[in-house]
Amino acid sequence: MRKLPPLRSLQAFEAAARLGSFKAAAAELHVTPTAVSHQIRLLEETCGQRLFQRHPLPLVLTGAGVRLYPALRNGFDALVGAVASVAGSGAPAPLRVTSPNAFASRWLVPRLPAWRERYPDIPLEIIGTDAILDLRSGDADVAIRYARTMPAGFVVQEICRDTFFPVCSPALLARDGRAIERASDLLRFPLIHFDWTSRDAQAPTWRQWLAIAGMVDPSLTAIDMAWALSFREELHAIDAVVAGQGIAICSDVVVSHELKCGTLIKALPLSLPGYGFYLVSMAHHVRQADIEAFAAWMGAAD
Repeated sequence: MRKLPPLRSLQAFEAAARLGSFKAAAAELHVTPTAVSHQIRLLEETCGQRLFQRHPLPLVLTGAGVRLYPALRNGFDALVGAVASVAGSGAPAPLRVTSPNAFASRWLVPRLPAWRERYPDIPLEIIGTDAILDLRSGDADVAIRYARTMPAGFVVQEICRDTFFPVCSPALLARDGRAIERASDLLRFPLIHFDWTSRDAQAPTWRQWLAIAGMVDPSLTAIDMAWALSFREELHAIDAVVAGQGIAICSDVVVSHELKCGTLIKALPLSLPGYGFYLVSMAHHVRQADIEAFAAWMGAAD
């Protein structure tokens, strides 16, 4: 049997930590500031440690308070979400999915109508960011991580792996009027580059691709590595390729929608290995059934 502190003490601490004030917490909980202080002292006695540095103001969490607060905040948020999802009234809480920006924009967004059609009762909140959000602190319910190897310490499912090859707009080739038959033919066009924030020395970049291509195309001589177009964001590089401004080395997964509808085409088949797309979540998550549904849907999506 679980041995928990009184719920009122947990509520008082969570509200005070979130609002930064005993007075504000008291107003939210409809009690007096003295009652809030009393409940927090009871919790401190249970924990055997101070949770707040009460002087001087403003209210500041101690190290113990910093460790305890995220777990309580996430627990109360999960309870609210779980109750909302089964309540007869009110909209269900969205499943919060964090994803790399390019994958969210180019892969997820075009497929969201299919998700809504299949799971109309499970709304999604897509958090597109290249930062790694902390699932343990409740920043998201599930994450799509892009990495060479499987992330450790979580429930992980590999969705797919990608490869990289040169892609371009058909309009770019039409303007040139000549076919691309070998690697050296690409040098007729602007080469579009984007930064790899992972700083992986083996990242699938133009530098890597040209080094390999030079082994099969002797006419591909050393070229100036100052790119015709360079972007910090992968999404901007893809936008430039779609607009017919040049050729870029792109993920076949990220631009799969554009390849399928013909907005982009492979310039040459020579490819580089990419990374894995992993669906990551915490064990025993309160939204586990929804996460499993999302994982199955991603795995079956074309």
